[in-house]
Formats: sequence, C-alpha cells, structure tokens
Amino acid sequence: MDMADRVVAVTGGASGIGKATVFLLAREGARVIIGDVTEDAGHAVAKDAAGQGLRVEFLKLDLTQAASVEEFAAGANAAAGGRLDGLVNAAGWDRIQPFMENDPAIWERLININLLGAVRLCRGVLPPMIAAGKGKIVNISSDAGRVGSMGETVYSAAKGGIIAFTKSLAREMARSRINVNCVCPGPTDTPLLQAQPERMREALTRAIPFRRVAQPQEIAEAVMFFLGPRTDYVTGQVLSVSGGLTMVD
Repeated sequence: MDMADRVVAVTGGASGIGKATVFLLAREGARVIIGDVTEDAGHAVAKDAAGQGLRVEFLKLDLTQAASVEEFAAGANAAAGGRLDGLVNAAGWDRIQPFMENDPAIWERLININLLGAVRLCRGVLPPMIAAGKGKIVNISSDAGRVGSMGETVYSAAKGGIIAFTKSLAREMARSRINVNCVCPGPTDTPLLQAQPERMREALTRAIPFRRVAQPQEIAEAVMFFLGPRTDYVTGQVLSVSGGLTMVD
C-alpha cells in the first residue's frame, strides 16, 4: 500500500471530496486526521472508518478562526508524533450568486475558508516538515480558479489564489524537499452541487465532454497520486480533473 505508515491530515474530511479522500488514504494504509467544522459529521466518519478497521480520527477545525487553525495544526502534529507526512487542504465553501448581489460579509467568508485557511494551516504544519526535510502538501483548488465561473467571482478569486500560493510555496519548499501540488476539480457530485437547481446541473453536464460530473472518489485519486511515491519529483503542478471541461495551458 502506497500510504502505509504515513500520517495525513485532511481538511473538510466530513463530506464530499474530503471524505472520499479520507477513506481512500486510509484504505491505502495511512492514518488520517480529519479537520472539519461539522463535529457530528466528522465523528461519524471516524466511527464509520473504525468499523472498517481503518485508522481515522477527528479534530475540530474552523478555518475562519486563526486560533482554531493553530490548535488543529498543533494537535495534528502531536497526533502524528511531531510531524505530519502529508496535508490535504480539501475544505471549501461557496455560495453561487451574481457578484453585484454579494454581501461583503460573504467575500470575507469565501476568502477565509478557501484561501486564508489553507495558508494558515500550511504555516502551522510546515516547521516540523522543514526540520525533517520531507513532507507533501496537496491543495484542492477549482477549475473556477483557472478560468473563472459565473456566480462564483470571489470564490474563483480565492481558488485562483490557492493556485498561485501552491506554486510559490513549492518554490520555497523545494530546498527542504517538500512537495506542494494542486488539484483542480471541475463540477463534482458533492452536497454543494446537489443543492443547485436541476437546470444548472443539466447544463453543466452537457458542457462536459465526458457528459457527466465527477464523483468525489475520482478527485481523491488525483490527491492520492500527488501524495504517493510516484510524484516524489513533482512539485508546483496544477492538475485539472474535470472530464475535459477546461483544457487550458
């Protein structure tokens, strides 16, 4: 198993892409620490995993609160024996609405969860990785951050920031042999997409060359690729998993 004996933290691990990533990594031998703001769902995932003989535990994490991020980073590092082997910044939040109808409070929430939360958490887990000279970080952005998306303007800005952050951090961390890469999902069958009007979901499906949206497991496979040994010489890269919806350089 590619992830045997590794300890990986996954934010947003209580649902959607994060949850799929938690189970995939755990089945590949990793011990996984979930960080999520939804405590009941996080504990439920950990309990479900334990019933399958998988090593998964939950720690509360609110990415909008700097103190919560610091506490989670310290707790995850301690649970890992001082240093995580990997971090997956999978947590995200969105509200689809025309930009001119946005309340500025929504901008702050979008940026705090989708950009600053990941920035703060990387800062919290990196010192022991740097000291050890190894570690892997995978940031989950979105193809909205690559090409833009109507009704998701500030979300797209935050996700575009994650792409730039990934590339810049990868350059700085290369001297410490720490890999930093980014996965950009296209439309994916998550609770957020399921909550959208049927006509919107049908339009998205028609626009995708494969004529279907992604399943969370398919995004998790891309995350697994970056965390595993096959990409030890890969850093600063952005991989779209979108069924061909966005074919950009």
